[in-house]
Amino acid sequence: MNRPIQKLIVVIILLLTAFTFAAGQKPEGTMAFTVSMDQPNTHYYHVTFRCEGIKSSRLDFKMPVWTPGYYWIQNFPKNVLNFRAEDGERNILKWEKTTKNMWRVASGNAQRITVNYDVYAFTPSVADPFLDDGRGFISPAGVFMHIEGRLRHPVTVTVIPYKEWKCISTGLDPVADRPNTFFAKDFDALYDCPFLLGNQEILTFEARGILHRVAIENPGTFDREKFLADLKRMVEAGMEIIDDVPYKHYTFLIMGRGMGGLEHRNSMAVFSGGSLYFPEKPDRYKDWLSFLAHEYFHLYNIKSIRPVALGPFDYDKENYTRMLWVSEGITVYYEYLILNRAGLMTREDCLERLRNSITNYENIPGHLFQSVTESSFDTWIQFFNRSENSSNTAISYYDKGCALGLLLDLKIRHETQNKKSLDDVMRTLYRKFFKEKERGFTDGEFRAVCEQTAGCPLPEIFDIYAPTVKDIEYSKYIAYAGLHIDDTLKESQGAYFGVAARERGGNIIVSSVEWDSPAYRAGISAQDTIIAIGNVRRDPQALQEIIKAGKPGDTLKVAISHRNLSREYEIVLGQKRERSFRMTPMTDPDPLQLKILMDWLKE
Repeated sequence: MNRPIQKLIVVIILLLTAFTFAAGQKPEGTMAFTVSMDQPNTHYYHVTFRCEGIKSSRLDFKMPVWTPGYYWIQNFPKNVLNFRAEDGERNILKWEKTTKNMWRVASGNAQRITVNYDVYAFTPSVADPFLDDGRGFISPAGVFMHIEGRLRHPVTVTVIPYKEWKCISTGLDPVADRPNTFFAKDFDALYDCPFLLGNQEILTFEARGILHRVAIENPGTFDREKFLADLKRMVEAGMEIIDDVPYKHYTFLIMGRGMGGLEHRNSMAVFSGGSLYFPEKPDRYKDWLSFLAHEYFHLYNIKSIRPVALGPFDYDKENYTRMLWVSEGITVYYEYLILNRAGLMTREDCLERLRNSITNYENIPGHLFQSVTESSFDTWIQFFNRSENSSNTAISYYDKGCALGLLLDLKIRHETQNKKSLDDVMRTLYRKFFKEKERGFTDGEFRAVCEQTAGCPLPEIFDIYAPTVKDIEYSKYIAYAGLHIDDTLKESQGAYFGVAARERGGNIIVSSVEWDSPAYRAGISAQDTIIAIGNVRRDPQALQEIIKAGKPGDTLKVAISHRNLSREYEIVLGQKRERSFRMTPMTDPDPLQLKILMDWLKE
């Protein structure tokens, strides 16, 4: 080949490469939202979605049916009203709804398409949009549509807040010279960044030179300086575990009364319960900080370190994984470690909270029937849809996952002579899969990293304790840290009936019956009305006192009714047997046990 032709081919290849690169960097057309809320007490957001240069004979506009981190089909499209579409000349375009979450627009290759719709928002949840004259909360998956097949497209959002509000708080980056406008590199980023709108107070602190904003709705009187100092210590302790920070700024969205929290890559949305600092109740304050530590550490364990099934997301249906015990349960474990390392929780505090996690599932019948991998997989139908029978048949992957995280950590420390720990597992997963491979890990890959770190196989944890309901030998693992655990079955004081009940309209209604309890064996059911126990009729306090005063072996006559039937039962009271799982120091730990304990949990 002669040199002129060779040079020409090289030039052509370079031009083609440059064109391909440029095409890859600059997506077709633009997408932009505007969201307004002129009358917040109607609870409707108005959304305008403008698409330019997205030419097609038809475009399918879709809304997610769930939001990441909240594993439940919420069916957000049920809140959409007044959908309409038009082209750049304001011509109305025909559309039809083809699935529960898709609107198909006959776009006719128009250069510009504008879609308008309203979203009803009145569920006070971290996973749902909400709007009234006190607060606007935009959970993006429940407000913003996307075009089928174009989730990777960049998008901007302009917020026009209610006239009496001055603050917009979000993890998205603002667009320069465009007020109240924010940029998301794609729709996954948009759906991961909620907005808090209102008159919230904004506090700030820096950790590792990175700005952290704290947006607080109706904060009232509390020690701001202490709270920020504690948050900073918590954040820095979390950063040290992975020793890398995958965000440029972070935002705490703290709303008032309510329940729940939801993690995001560079923000969290939480309810405070109405107070942020409890000087008169230090344990409650520690629980509050623990809650924040949990949501914060999720930016690593699930937003960065994640099962491969959890991203890229399918927003149309369930995204199944058997590894939520790792993503959620081990995050529970780390919330305690983070606060301990930050000096905000003592060793005794941590041991008590670990004990609570263990008892939460070991002392309910569900641990006999559901494994932690099954709990993870079935979260879509069980976790947010609990019934009166749930504790009889199911457990929480938060609780057992926390316990397995404890076992993994102590096992790794023991096998490596305390040279490595679960921290090394998390750092390896972060570096290898999030940073290098830019994907999640498979179940097998998680196990392989744990075993490589420990330097030995871990069949007991991965083949028995995680996928089955076989009893866990806690004492062996807890002993690695020079601790004794009381896992013996002990008889509780008083008599055992096995019924939880509540008062409603002067009646005593059975809310749940524990599996294999005296009441269960007798045939009493949830939703039964207790008419009388012995000669006492419909007196909640007296009924409780009778049961409390009873002794194992006593016979109670219980009259109940349900629908149009009445029954009378003779129930022989039993005695409940439970385990405390309380952990206490050994009197004579060996040097390795003592070193593990000291490095694991500060006093």
